[in-house]
Amino acid sequence: MRVNITLACTECSERNYSTVKNKRNNPERLEMKKYCSRERKMTLHRETK
Repeated sequence: MRVNITLACTECSERNYSTVKNKRNNPERLEMKKYCSRERKMTLHRETK
């Protein structure tokens, strides 16, 4: 049930992070505030396909 996902910055669309989530507990797309090295600030990162 656990799958690997990548997180992309919503402002610059750079794929910065990879993580694991449980599809049964979190069927919707994951969103987290993470640090973007290109923007040099904390931005919203969303799960990509």
